[in-house]
Amino acid sequence: MKQFWASPFPRSRYLIAVLAGLLLAASFPKICFAGLAWVAPALMLAAALGKTGWESFRIGYIAGLAYYLASLYWLLLIPYRWHSIPLGPAAGWLSLSAYLALYPATWVWLLSRRGPFAPTDGQGLRSSAHTEESAKVLGLRSLAHGEGVMARGWTRRTLWAISGAVFWVALEMIVTRLFTGFPWNLLGASQFELTPLIQIASVTGVHGVSFLIVWSSLSLLSAGLMLVLRPTTRSTWAGEIILPVIVVAAVLHFGFRQLARDHAPDRTLKVTLVQPSIPQTLIWDTSRDQQRFRDLIGLSEQALTNRTDLLIWPEAGVPSFARWDTNIYPAITNLVRQHRVWLLLGSDDLGRPTQPAHPDDLEYYNASFLVSPDGEFVSRYIKRKLVIFGEYIPLVRWLPFFKWFTPIGGGFTPGDRPIPFTLTTPDVKASPLICFEDTFPLTAREAADEDSDFLVNLTNNGWFGESAAQWQHAASALFRAVENGRPLIRCSNNGLTGWVDSHGRLRQVFRDAQGTIYGPGFLTIEVPLFSPGQSPPPTPYNRHGDCFGWTCVALTAVILLVRFLRRQRPHRPASNPTKS
Repeated sequence: MKQFWASPFPRSRYLIAVLAGLLLAASFPKICFAGLAWVAPALMLAAALGKTGWESFRIGYIAGLAYYLASLYWLLLIPYRWHSIPLGPAAGWLSLSAYLALYPATWVWLLSRRGPFAPTDGQGLRSSAHTEESAKVLGLRSLAHGEGVMARGWTRRTLWAISGAVFWVALEMIVTRLFTGFPWNLLGASQFELTPLIQIASVTGVHGVSFLIVWSSLSLLSAGLMLVLRPTTRSTWAGEIILPVIVVAAVLHFGFRQLARDHAPDRTLKVTLVQPSIPQTLIWDTSRDQQRFRDLIGLSEQALTNRTDLLIWPEAGVPSFARWDTNIYPAITNLVRQHRVWLLLGSDDLGRPTQPAHPDDLEYYNASFLVSPDGEFVSRYIKRKLVIFGEYIPLVRWLPFFKWFTPIGGGFTPGDRPIPFTLTTPDVKASPLICFEDTFPLTAREAADEDSDFLVNLTNNGWFGESAAQWQHAASALFRAVENGRPLIRCSNNGLTGWVDSHGRLRQVFRDAQGTIYGPGFLTIEVPLFSPGQSPPPTPYNRHGDCFGWTCVALTAVILLVRFLRRQRPHRPASNPTKS
């Protein structure tokens, strides 16, 4: 330990790791400095260069923890208190961040073991006086002897940078799926405002953008190290970044061509989105249910003074079971009949299990419904991706005390398939999603049929006050439109309500009288549609899914297997020619 703190650079490794995590967090909303995402992975890895094993993992973990604690701060705003102590939100914030930090830690560990300063066979360049001095300042003894990838050829360094991007995408694929998945703030989502760049997501998904960022970042790191360690050959640094620069330029060219092919729609659908902005504490207060439902009806009556085709209410807008409540059901049917409008709403629902243990058993669902202008509930979609500790409690059968730390007393049953909503007049097919389901690439892809006109998400971000959560959610969701080549309509309880076109451009956003996205009101939009049977063909991503992501997973598995097999080979000492 004393040796570790002997020089200035090792002493500041953890500070550099924290800085890298904070810069990465700043690339996402609300700060939105997208360029920082192209620097942060390199800085994260630079903090661990020359270190292997547990120490490199620990440095990466510190960087990941700083990133997630900063970017997920809004979890602390959940208005739930356990025995007058805000234990629930703080515990969730800390535990989720601690879990997610394992992924960047693993990435740093994988790269540092075979990074620019990882030990090789010693067949490197001769050390120069400058290299020796640089190594001493940086605290990296291996550099002084010319070891590692930086002492090898351009091909070796390029493959190292590409492998780093492959590892990152493989880890994103895991975090998106493991333990129901948490695909929030994937690295590529930081570029949501760079519309030409993100068009590649129509082929690779959002992971393709993440790949470009990490590859470019590691190439910049290599270029910087070349300038420091090989000052006599400064022109060689450009070779480190030339290939990713060419690929990024090609991706931008592809994106501009995609945007140029944007055709005028054959028709439009007039949609009115109602944002009631109900505080989460009021949602939990059942004594106020009737009043907040009257407010929702009042907003809808104001919105329907102009003719519209489809009225949308968000998740948690209806305070009870829309189909069963004797006060709510007639109010809904009267509203749609009076205005001859289709209604898409979110509501809790219940039903009997397919195999009930007792005759009176019921299941509870977080659902969305399509109501016809005749007042009939014609379609129901049940949410498939449930929020852990918010809509279901893991292991509650064996650990019942878990429910003490959550705002729910029980849990919901997930749906098992996507259900399209079909309007007959006009002829429209919508693909519904609920809550944070629009952050899951696979869930949205399964919902987006070839003849779907648009995706529609009903969500409630009232849990998080006026924070960055609403913008981060929308930034992630925006990629579902690009991936599937379909517009995405979002109706939220308190933001972000609006719509995104099929190229991921945020076309309209509701803002209240104060100019924020969080207050109550409504927004009427016109969504472009194609004639029936004339929809554009599915995007490559919609047709083939995460082929790119699974390829990165497979390559990672192969690389790790090769490393393992090499380590299992017996070491043969070099022969001594002086011995007879």
